Amino acid sequence: MHRPRLFAQHLPSFGWEPTILTVHEDYYEETPDWNLVKLLPKELKIEKVKAFAITKPRLIGDIGLRAFFQLYNKAKYLIKNDGFDFLYIPIPSFYCALLGRMLHHNTGIKYGIDYIDPWVHDFPGRKKIFSRHWFRKQVAKFLEPIAIKKTSLITGVAEGYYEAVLQRNPHLKSLAIAGAMPYGGEQHDHSLLHSLNLKPYLFEKKENKIQLVYAGAMLPKAYLPLEAIFKSIAANKNVFEKVEFHFIGTGSRANDDKSFNIKPLAEKFGLWKSIVYEYPKRIPYLDVLIHLQMAAGIFILGSTEPHYTPSKSYQGVLSGKPILAVLHSESTAVKVLKESGAGLVLHFNGEADIEHIENEFGKQFQEFLAFVKSFKKDMINRDLFEQYSAYAVTKKLTGLIEKAIKP
Repeated sequence: MHRPRLFAQHLPSFGWEPTILTVHEDYYEETPDWNLVKLLPKELKIEKVKAFAITKPRLIGDIGLRAFFQLYNKAKYLIKNDGFDFLYIPIPSFYCALLGRMLHHNTGIKYGIDYIDPWVHDFPGRKKIFSRHWFRKQVAKFLEPIAIKKTSLITGVAEGYYEAVLQRNPHLKSLAIAGAMPYGGEQHDHSLLHSLNLKPYLFEKKENKIQLVYAGAMLPKAYLPLEAIFKSIAANKNVFEKVEFHFIGTGSRANDDKSFNIKPLAEKFGLWKSIVYEYPKRIPYLDVLIHLQMAAGIFILGSTEPHYTPSKSYQGVLSGKPILAVLHSESTAVKVLKESGAGLVLHFNGEADIEHIENEFGKQFQEFLAFVKSFKKDMINRDLFEQYSAYAVTKKLTGLIEKAIKP
């Protein structure tokens, strides 16, 4: 959602007129975040389609699948009548990638696919035949080659998001342009907060506590690093006696405030509601930002997968708060945080290096406490961070598209 929004905001600066095709908000399971409308350019063209309703029992939840034919028909109409030059499809929803192949076949339009997440992915439990994750991977392995066979452009948040795609489909190296672009940060999002009169509501600010916020979903392969962190905290409670970690929107179901993911692990190590707190339900984007602004610092947790680059890294830097991050050594977010001077990073080398986190997190946190005491917003190298801005990222995208549409 945010990546297309940021692209659409800056595309006109580079001679492109974007139109966003999406599903009408009445058909989403999540409650609409109406404040997001205030972040959109007033002149942006948005086309909306209907979708099939959620059934009971819930058989199909994916919004891209429920609106697949409606999106196809509307896109086909727009392409034929409004003279579009390129079709750019962010995934997930992964099923929407198939629209590119179908529309290219029927209209001739060139298309690109943006991997915000990998499609063919190794989820825990995938090896258990006929399990949900096994079936999910089999479907992905079957559909992805169909969707990308005629694509002109492959992009991703980092190279690791699509490198395996190129390896599995070697014909793309001669057919398609490929390029990585980070999520990008938008200072305007943070500036708008001052005019909206939003207030934090999940927890109260405590002057005698250092409160850190982690906001966003938990990846399946983030739990091993998190368990190592909790082990380290439990073994060094004297270091963390004046610290609180607040996990926001980390539940297994977006709208369920009881779908705890962090709580069981925190209880296992005796940290629940003394050092670790969780608010499982997703909250609106600008509400997240207002909680980041209230916190003393921001906690960013990566994954055992090297390609994973948390998009929250960019919002963290723009929040002007000190950041503590635990990331895979090969994550591009390591470079972002180190070069910007916005925080400290404990990096590790995947599953084989989990013990390093357990051994070093306590010491790293003591260094972070010293960093917090001396931290000032103007310490952040914003000129250097400009290369990761939404404007700069969009500039790179337009260069890739222009190469992709050349005869």
